[in-house]
Amino acid sequence: MVAAKPIQFDELRQKLLDEMNVAIANAKKNDWISITKNDSGSIVSLKQKPEQTAEEKILEQIGDNKILQNQISDQNALESLKKRPGYIITESVKTKSLSLTEEAKSIEVESMDSGAIDVEANVPLTFAAKTHPLKDVINEIREIFVSLGFSEINSTLTQTGFWNFDALFTPQDHPAREMQDTFYIKNKLASNFATQSQIKQVAASHKKGWKYPWNVEVAKKMVLRTHTTCATINYLAENKPSEARVFSLGRVFRNEKVSYKHLVEFNQVEGIVVGKDVSLRDLMGIQTQFYKKLGLNKIKFWPTFFPYTEPSLQTMVYNDKLEKWIELFGMGIFRPEVTHPLGIKKPVLAWGGGIERIAMLKYGLNDVREFYNNNLNWLRSTPKCQ
Repeated sequence: MVAAKPIQFDELRQKLLDEMNVAIANAKKNDWISITKNDSGSIVSLKQKPEQTAEEKILEQIGDNKILQNQISDQNALESLKKRPGYIITESVKTKSLSLTEEAKSIEVESMDSGAIDVEANVPLTFAAKTHPLKDVINEIREIFVSLGFSEINSTLTQTGFWNFDALFTPQDHPAREMQDTFYIKNKLASNFATQSQIKQVAASHKKGWKYPWNVEVAKKMVLRTHTTCATINYLAENKPSEARVFSLGRVFRNEKVSYKHLVEFNQVEGIVVGKDVSLRDLMGIQTQFYKKLGLNKIKFWPTFFPYTEPSLQTMVYNDKLEKWIELFGMGIFRPEVTHPLGIKKPVLAWGGGIERIAMLKYGLNDVREFYNNNLNWLRSTPKCQ
C-alpha cells in the first residue's frame, strides 16, 4: 500500500486493523518507512524497498518439507519464528547409531564366498498368528453390547418357518419366503416346534391382520435362518420377561446373488429391550452409544418401513472416506401383532443389521468378499487396532 504512494496514518490503520502496530513496528525496525506530520495528520512514506527478511528466507527454505535445525544458518531469526504462533512446528527426533568396538574391528572377516556374515541383510519375516479381522469386529461388537448391560442369547442355524417368519407377522405369501430369497431344507418338516396356544394365537393374528387362511404346514418347513431375530422372538415367547436386554449374534443365510455388497451367508447382530416405559427415543440413544463405541460419531436416523416393527427407523452413519451417508442397522418397536400372540404386553425395542458392513467401514474395504478371499498379504498387513 505504501509502495505506490504515501498514505495517511489513519487510512492505513483502517486497512491493516489489528495488524497495524506489528506492521509499523517491523517496518520502522528495518528502516523501510518514514513518518512525517502535516496539517492533516501523519503521513507514512516508503523510505527504501523492503528486502527479504531472515525470517522470510527461513520460511522459503522450509517450504512444504521438514529440515534439520542445524541446516538453518540464522538461528536468531529461527528463534524469532518459534515465538510466533502458527508459523513453524519443531519436532524432536531421537536417533541411535551403532558402531563396532576396537576388538570387533580387529576380527578378520572371511570372504562372502566362504560364509561371512552380511550385517546389512534383511532378517527373515515372521508373521505372528492372530485372529481374522472380521472375527475381531464380531468380538468387539459382542463386548460393546455386554458393556451396555446386554446378555447374549443363541439359536440354531436351522429354524422352522414359524419362528423365522410367522411369529414375526411375515405373511406366508411374502416374497422373502420364496425359494429365490430363502434356503429351504428339502423334505424336512418340523414337529412340536411351538405350543398349541402359540400356534393358535399366531394363526389368529395372521388371519385378522393379513386376511388370508394361514397354513400350519407352511410353518413347519425348515429353513436356514435368514436373520437372528428368530432367537430373540423365541426368547420372548419362552420367558415373557417384564424387563430384558438381550442380543443375538451369528451367521444367517440369504439366497441372493453374490456381489461387492451381498453374500449368501453373513454375520448379523440383533437385539431387544423390554420395559414398561421404553420408547423409540431410548432405542435411538442405545444405537448412538453403540456406534460411538465403534468410533462412528456422525449418526442420524431415517424413517422407513419394516414388516414387524412400527414405527421403524433406518440408522445412517457418515463415511468420511466416501463422503456420503451409509445405511446400517434397521430398528423400531415390535408391532402388537408380533408380541401380543406370544403373551408379551410391554413395548419391545428391536434392531438388527449385518456385521460385514460395519467391518467394511472400519477396514476401508469396498468389497465385502475381501473378508473371505484369504488374501494373506491383506491379512498380514491389517493392524489389530483400527
